[in-house]
Amino acid sequence: MKKTLLLVAFAFASITTFAQKGTGFGIKAGLNYNQNGDLNFTEVQNAGENILEGSDGKVGFHVGIYGKLDFPKVYIKPELVYTKTKSSYSIANSSTDYDISRIDLPVLIGYKLVGPLHVFIGPAFQYTVDNKLKDVELEDLKSDFTVGLNVGVGVSLGSIGLDVRYERGFSKNEASFINNNIAELDSGRVDSRPSQITFGLSLKL
Repeated sequence: MKKTLLLVAFAFASITTFAQKGTGFGIKAGLNYNQNGDLNFTEVQNAGENILEGSDGKVGFHVGIYGKLDFPKVYIKPELVYTKTKSSYSIANSSTDYDISRIDLPVLIGYKLVGPLHVFIGPAFQYTVDNKLKDVELEDLKSDFTVGLNVGVGVSLGSIGLDVRYERGFSKNEASFINNNIAELDSGRVDSRPSQITFGLSLKL
């Protein structure tokens, strides 16, 4: 039992020794599992009837850079990230993909719990570069600039960092669609607000 405890203590001390520390900057990349908001449309056969459809999640990706201002128990970490999200809607008995490209600027405040383990939270300022709904002609989004919230947990080992976070947009950001090629639909709106889980890998330079 004592040997086991000593081995655990040694492993924990080793991890703590190599924990990523200090002010600096680096690069990051990862995967996103995203779901957007509702799709609100009108059927041609029932022009007055609006139907809401939630999206199914799909895997996207993100890549970018970050800076880190380190203090004894907390840190400030702004990031500049290109994000590609995907989700799908079931329309007219078929799957229709909704792709969004964004530039994200999360500003995170982190708290170091113990050793390499830390938690963080902060706003994410988002600029939508492009959004496409398959087989549908989309108008411009209501707003290209939106704000969301990031909250997550991470582990830092040497120059390598791993984190998982949840992101949610604060408010709806809709785009209208017209002149689509889906016979059963007339017009409507799609909500681009994200709700996603991201898995990130970072490298301190």
